[in-house]
Parts: sequence; structure tokens; C-alpha cells
Amino acid sequence: MELYGTRKVCCRLLLDFLILGCVGLPIMGFNLWGDSYKRGFFCNDDSLMHPYHESTIPSWMLYFMCFVVPITIITIVEFFSTHLHEMHIFGNLSMNNYYLWHLEIPDWIVECYKHNGLLIFGAGICELTTDIAKYSIGRLRPHFFAVCQPLMNDGTTCDDIQNEGRYIEDFTCRGLDYTPKILKEAHLSFPSGHASFTCFTMIYIAIYLHKRLTGLRMKMFKHLLQFMFLMFAWYTSLTRVSDYKHHWTDVLAGSLIGYLYAVIVTCSMW
Repeated sequence: MELYGTRKVCCRLLLDFLILGCVGLPIMGFNLWGDSYKRGFFCNDDSLMHPYHESTIPSWMLYFMCFVVPITIITIVEFFSTHLHEMHIFGNLSMNNYYLWHLEIPDWIVECYKHNGLLIFGAGICELTTDIAKYSIGRLRPHFFAVCQPLMNDGTTCDDIQNEGRYIEDFTCRGLDYTPKILKEAHLSFPSGHASFTCFTMIYIAIYLHKRLTGLRMKMFKHLLQFMFLMFAWYTSLTRVSDYKHHWTDVLAGSLIGYLYAVIVTCSMW
């Protein structure tokens, strides 16, 4: 058994937050100052002619389901798992003891920190991977024409006959009745951030429950929870297509990114 004193614990926390910062700062930079690759279009491209719809799954629901719910479940599971383990084994679940200013940190808090930390870190690298692709490729969303309302440099629009069948690269977005944020996101279709984020977090918590809830009496309840989480990821991904926020290939790519990172991150748990 190894003892971790205040100095080691603080160094570990500092290192972890530095690593999170290395992931979080580029994401913030993309959101605040990022400028995507400016991709052109054909005026007769049917895939870009869909109307603009609000998201079926709003941002607050996405973050609630993908952060608040998993973190709460992990905290509850670790609290009861650790206490039940101590009652039956009369010992600590962890092979190490952690102390902060001469106070021993309970095992369940240590385990919560590890699993929730991996969840947040994994979601961060998943988001960063998605953003790099979004800004590098600059694929136009299905509602691009409705939002952008492009105006060519010669003053013409897609309604003018001379632009038919012509690949347009020099244009500006008028964006009447739309915010700058929506106009910016009209160029960020591939891959789907909603799909990658929900797939990562939901698969992560499903694998976590599979590993931690091992009691036979909990099997049906565990599988029900796993099914609900995976269905939320599935439904969220489908709404990105039905809301005309993404092409189906964007959603497929985003889902694969989330799945890949969820498997890689959870492999380091045990």
C-alpha cells in the first residue's frame, strides 16, 4: 500500500488540471476566435436547401444528460460500492491511501475523482477532435441557403440564371434575421458534435455500469439504464438529421469518434 501525502496529492491535482487546460483552451479558442475553411457551393445543390429548425435536443438538455446525470450516477455508485466493500472486506477499496492536510480522503471520493475525471477529459478530447475536423473541412449544413442567403461579389444571388451550375467560392452571407453564431455554425457541419459528445458520454457510462454493477440482483436494472443511455445517444443523433442540422454522414462520423474515444478511455479504467 502506498501513501500519498498533501504534496503528492496537490501535484497530482495540478497536473490533472494542466492536462485538462491543454484540452480546454484550444476548444475555447475555436469557439471564440476560430474561422472555418470557406467551402464553396453549387446553387442547385439540393442537400443545402433545407429550412432552419431549432434543435429538438437543446443544449441545456444535452449537457444535463451527458454531464450531470453520469456524474451523479458515478458518485452514487462509488459511494455505495465503497461502503459495501468496506463492510464485507473490512478494508479499503483502493490499494493506496490519500491524505490532504493530514486528513485521509475517503476511497469513494478518490474513485469518483478518477471516473468523473476520465469522463470530463474524454469528453474534452472528443470535442477537440470534432472541432479540428469542423474548422479544417468547413462543410456546409443542410440549412446553409436558408441561413446564409449568399450574395456573390458581383451582386447576384442564386436566383440569377448566370449562377446556375457554377461553383461559387466568392460570396458573403447576408444572414437576415440570424445571429452571427448561427451564421458561423452554418459552415461547421462535419462531423456532428452532438453525435460525438452524446455517443462518448453515453457509451462511457454504459461501460462503467457494466464494470461496476456486477451483482446478479442488479442485472436487469443495469441493462435498463444502459439501454436508456444508449437510446438517448441514438435519438440525439437521429434528430441532428431530422432537424436539418447535419448530413447523415456527419452524424455517422461523429458517432464513430465518440464510440472510439469511449472504448479507449474506458480501457484505462481497469
